[in-house]
Amino acid sequence: MIPSDWTPHRRDDGELIGWIRPDGGDWLAVDLLGREITAATEWLDAEAALEDRGIGWLADPWMLEGEAPQPVRVRMVEVTPEHVVVKVDDYGDVSRHSQHIELPWPAPARLRRPQAGDPDGFTFTG
Repeated sequence: MIPSDWTPHRRDDGELIGWIRPDGGDWLAVDLLGREITAATEWLDAEAALEDRGIGWLADPWMLEGEAPQPVRVRMVEVTPEHVVVKVDDYGDVSRHSQHIELPWPAPARLRRPQAGDPDGFTFTG
């Protein structure tokens, strides 16, 4: 649930891209995953950070730790202030039924961006 003192921030087309929340006399930008993306700053700087981030980054591959011995490559299915739903990456195979995994919101740290050395689904090791 979004606290009442968080202000939604939307793109020009009305799409929600995050929130700005108070932090003492300053403001923090919070992305759609519920993660702070700025330190305490001025309101306009918080808006700019959200505008710069946008929403396209949600379409990128992500890694989820703790579901298997190695991190699992996943894609976002749904992101709301109630939950985050990801699916095991199907690499565009529409005939494959990928497992959906529901996570709490804000998204836990085990949902993260890919890093060097992560399994990528394209490289075979053996």
